[in-house]
Amino acid sequence: MSDRTTRRRILVASNRGPVSFSRGDDGRLSAKRGGGGMVSGLSTVASQEDVLWVCAALGEADRAAARLAPGGVLDLGGDSDSAVRMLDIPPATFNRAYNTVANSVLWFVHHMLYDTPNRPQFGLAFRRDWQAYRDYNAAFASALAEAAGADDQVRAVIQDYHLTLVPRMLAELGAGGHSRRPGLRIAHFSHTPWAPVDYFRLLPDAVAIEVLDGILGADHAGFLCRRWADAFIDCCEQVLGARVDRDRDLVTHRGHVTGVGVHPLGVDAKEITHRAAEPDVEVRMAGLAEMVGGRKLIVRVDRTELSKNIVRGLAAYRELLVAHPEWRGKVMLLALAYPSRHDLPEYREYAASVQRQARSIEDEFGSPDWTPILLSAHDDYARSLAGYRLADVLLVNPIRDGMNLVAKECPIISDRGCALILSREAGAAAELAEHALMVNPFDVSGTAAALHEALVMSDAERVRRCRLLAAAASAVPPSAWFASQLAALDEPEP
Repeated sequence: MSDRTTRRRILVASNRGPVSFSRGDDGRLSAKRGGGGMVSGLSTVASQEDVLWVCAALGEADRAAARLAPGGVLDLGGDSDSAVRMLDIPPATFNRAYNTVANSVLWFVHHMLYDTPNRPQFGLAFRRDWQAYRDYNAAFASALAEAAGADDQVRAVIQDYHLTLVPRMLAELGAGGHSRRPGLRIAHFSHTPWAPVDYFRLLPDAVAIEVLDGILGADHAGFLCRRWADAFIDCCEQVLGARVDRDRDLVTHRGHVTGVGVHPLGVDAKEITHRAAEPDVEVRMAGLAEMVGGRKLIVRVDRTELSKNIVRGLAAYRELLVAHPEWRGKVMLLALAYPSRHDLPEYREYAASVQRQARSIEDEFGSPDWTPILLSAHDDYARSLAGYRLADVLLVNPIRDGMNLVAKECPIISDRGCALILSREAGAAAELAEHALMVNPFDVSGTAAALHEALVMSDAERVRRCRLLAAAASAVPPSAWFASQLAALDEPEP
């Protein structure tokens, strides 16, 4: 075990953890390590610190593993002290908190997705669901307080919109509900955009206040770009009535000062370059290259998520073929639209609309020797990497996005240098705008014009831009991103 006099206790909380379980035909449980920025970011921290990751059990296999582990704590093995505690939250509570509140309300607010003449409607059912969200957050706060124990140097980093109430709950639990324990420092990080004040106020007043008050229980609140941080500060001031110091990025509420920081998340260039050279990627590249032939290739890679704006992107591609018939037969679109939240009816309908739009383009323009669009809804990371490497143009046009790592991944591993078309509403725009072709995600004609500009761009210019995009995309790898949040907690209190 580690020497606790030199290694701090780091607590991480997120809905999804770094490991998931499945049950085989023989009834045995098997574990699979997760990917993503947080898992990568913790790999470095875990070698230096004593880390416990608290997450929810997401399925029956996860629940079974949590019940078998002493105290629900799963040892990750290796030389580090890292471990995972999976919370066996009642399925009904989890569903209401995760699907009905987090993904169907908070996500919709921050991404500004509501059809406001019809939704939202906050009635008795929502009040019941909001209580489940409170209970879900309370389970995390209790587990974190228990894990913090009596240690005098604990850092808790709480992730995302699923857990907005945890910082306040944890701060109060940490000192028996009377005052904050000096040794416990808490951060909350938002991976989504933050809604502007007028849209945030779609939430019931009491709920809006509770969300803001919950995050302000933290010592530090982090965001992916300046725009989202400023929107949060605006809400604290105008909705909550908190005192704000914009020069120093401080919010004072209930006698406590919370620092607000911007922590961009980039890509581990070495890791993704290594993964993109694996044999499964090479096999998929060969297959794609054969289908594409000598044509230009436009690539988009998304979850089939309402905010990703896939339908308008397909409409822009159709308009390119209408406005510039010279591209017919000479360009293809590879659209990898992976399943997302199919238990929500809005997402099932959106996936169907993507399929309809793709079929319409194929019916209108396809010929025996040319397939204008290749649409795949099968989740295949190796094929995504193959598409990145072959792309001449990458289209990333979300309505709103916290960051969008696709825009950062592709330039790093592009074989031929890709031109990036990027929505001005993506958080990544703050770092990549100078070398990308920027578009209004609602302007289909403007996006079609950008596609044409990217396709006629010279090879030299495309390679130059791609090199600069790759440098910006890898400037803050996940390990540095996570370390910056810990460093913010180590700063002297204002």
